[in-house]
Formats: sequence, structure tokens, C-alpha cells
Amino acid sequence: MALARAELIFSLFDADASGELEMTDFDLMADRVDAAASGSEMSDRHAMRAALASWWEVLADHLDVDRDGRITLDEFCGCVLSPERFEGAVEVFARALAVLGDPDGDGMIERPRFHALMTAFGFSPDNIDALFDAFEPTDDDEVEVRTWESAIKDYYRPDKAGIAGDHLVPAQSRR
Repeated sequence: MALARAELIFSLFDADASGELEMTDFDLMADRVDAAASGSEMSDRHAMRAALASWWEVLADHLDVDRDGRITLDEFCGCVLSPERFEGAVEVFARALAVLGDPDGDGMIERPRFHALMTAFGFSPDNIDALFDAFEPTDDDEVEVRTWESAIKDYYRPDKAGIAGDHLVPAQSRR
């Protein structure tokens, strides 16, 4: 399942659908997420942009083997084998995204906001709803932000199996 998650993330990070990851893909993704994060503090939106820029830098430093400014799927799948190289980037990313999901600071994220942010990253609506439901929302259709933040971190851990984040992987891609 870890490889299927990596392949999905690669396809989402490849915002321009070129088949390779480049810095411009992360800029495009940041623009989409920023647009979905209306209502959030500008500093929180900037923190997400910085997290995505940092994510690209870490990936490029560790995975762009031929130093051409592009990362292929084969190069990217190398991160599955060495997640410890990316823990810092994942931590910053997870925190920044969690904060965007909770602009009122009540510790809860509502389904519409969760859906908007996850759609901005490119996940499919059915998979987004399956993930949200896996978090066991309250009667008000909210989930704890810390639950989501923890799930983001788990998603990038290949040793984790049967996690809530697996709902994001389309059924035909699950291995």
C-alpha cells in the first residue's frame, strides 16, 4: 500500500500533469490550496506556501539523482524506502495544512473546508469523503484537527498499514 500511496502523491504533486515533478508543480499546488483556504489568516496561507516550497527543496535535494530539476516517478518512489529523510518536511506540511483547516482555532475542521482543501490537492471527492468518515466525525460533521494532522504524518510512513489515509488511494490502485 505504501507504493500505491507514493504513486498517488506523485500524481497529485505533478500539478501540470507533465509526468515529472518540478518546482513549478509545487507553485501551482500552492496557488490551488491558497484559493481553497479563503478565510484563513494570510500568515497561515504563507506558511502552507513555505511548507510546499520546503517539501520541493527536500525532494529535489534527496531524489533528483541526475540534478536536472525534475523528479521522475522512479526517483520519487525512492522516498518510500527512506521516509526518515522527509520527516521534517512532512511535519511542517502536516502542521501547516492542519492550521489551514481550522481558521477559527476551535480544534475542529468542518467537512466542507476539509473537502475544499483536499480537492485543491487533487484528491477525488469519494475518497475525501471516505477519509473524513474514517475519522468518525461528530454529530456536527466535524473532525478533530489533531486527528487529521496525525493521519497526514501516517500517510507518509511506509510501515503504517490499514491507516485512515488509505481511503485516499483509489480502490483499483490498492495493493
